[in-house]
Amino acid sequence: MNIGIIGAGMIGKTLARRLGELGHQVAIANSRGPETLRDLATEVGATAVTALEAARSGEIVIITIPERAVPELPRDLFAGVPADVVVIDTGNYYPTRDGRIPAIEQGQPESAWVAEHIGRPVTKAFNNIFFKSLIENGRAKGTPGRIALPVAGDPAEARAKVLRLVDELGFDPVDAGEIEESWRQQPGTPCYTKDLNSVQLKVALAAAERTRVFEYRKAADDAAKGFFRTEPDRR
Repeated sequence: MNIGIIGAGMIGKTLARRLGELGHQVAIANSRGPETLRDLATEVGATAVTALEAARSGEIVIITIPERAVPELPRDLFAGVPADVVVIDTGNYYPTRDGRIPAIEQGQPESAWVAEHIGRPVTKAFNNIFFKSLIENGRAKGTPGRIALPVAGDPAEARAKVLRLVDELGFDPVDAGEIEESWRQQPGTPCYTKDLNSVQLKVALAAAERTRVFEYRKAADDAAKGFFRTEPDRR
């Protein structure tokens, strides 16, 4: 497949590398322009492009940027892009990094907020796994203890395509429902960064409590404060 990636942080470049290894044609963009991505693109076997070009690169577009950067995306990012192009959102909301986003603070799932901003339905995936695990721990289908990843999104056809991609990357895909259910895989929830198998993941998703979303987020945000103070922004 032809796949566009918008964002060149740890998850973005990891996905670019892994998808390239699987034979997909990957176009990658960041907020600073393709000339800043030449070396990375060469390293991972991708093509450096603009965000607008990445959005028009093929069957799947992956947005993997901090939540604070979503409103900075071009307003016409998906203008003219066919409706059957699947958009994946890997983002997570961390107030320490992103500032306060009122709609999310009031309970809107992160990726539902992203969908509103870009004017397209999205599928949430690859947000609850560390990049190191994503690049190192993919296993063949049927391997005992294979790590599972949740996929939530609209419409069902798009979700099914992402579920297949997760499987291809070496992880057991778990259908986590529509985008309004994606809060179950947000930062701090029972499934977040735990590298669970499919049985454990389904239990963790079911165990998440909507009334505790603020508590989950605060715990994750507090734990990440040191990281955000030292990690450069590579979007």
